Amino acid sequence: MSESLHPAAIPHLPFFVSTPGETDGLFVGVAIFVVLSVIGIGIFYFKLHALPEHLAHRGQKVQMEIVAVLALIALFTHNHAFWIAGLLLALIPLPDFLTPLTSIAKSLDRMAVAAAPAAPVQEAPSADVQAREQGGA
Repeated sequence: MSESLHPAAIPHLPFFVSTPGETDGLFVGVAIFVVLSVIGIGIFYFKLHALPEHLAHRGQKVQMEIVAVLALIALFTHNHAFWIAGLLLALIPLPDFLTPLTSIAKSLDRMAVAAAPAAPVQEAPSADVQAREQGGA
């Protein structure tokens, strides 16, 4: 078989036209590019989707858990409002109310223990009371 061109073909073919029976290099290159692009876009999407969780790690544990739940809800429902709410919650530092309240409660407990009267000492019953108890029995 001779490798002759079709009479209607131009004498110089572009690089992406392969002869029959050879591997199509352009197709292979484009297929690899598409697969790598899809994987890259997927990685970028999941990294962007986890951005609120990464930002919330510097805050409190409760705040981080709420942001993580909002991110998961946004991932599974494809509702961007949850993701935006999680991002805003991660960016806004919440004040710590629990630590001062715990300190106040501990201080009040120590004050109550210190101010409480000592337990009343039970005195031994007098001889009259003992006599009445024994006589009545």
